[in-house]
Amino acid sequence: MSGAHWALIGLLAMAAVAIRVAGLIAGGRLRASRHAWVLDDLPGLIVVSLVASSLVGQPPVTWIAAGAALGIAILTNHVIVTMVAGVAAYAGLGWLGM
Repeated sequence: MSGAHWALIGLLAMAAVAIRVAGLIAGGRLRASRHAWVLDDLPGLIVVSLVASSLVGQPPVTWIAAGAALGIAILTNHVIVTMVAGVAAYAGLGWLGM
């Protein structure tokens, strides 16, 4: 590898470290601010955004299975039971030919 390759690798490594340090500094400041309550709801918001973006453009059978999983999640508040119910609903609807 040439010197330019090593320079690029070094630059990218420094950028990666800088991003992590900036995240630590920003996270520390956010925890100490009046907006710290946002961090409590952040994991749930991330999951909801991932699920919502993955459902866009999916067929109705996927939406029905997601609705069944949501209902189970509300009733049980148990992640594993919710996942099993969602997969079972999707498989069952597929077996019924939907």
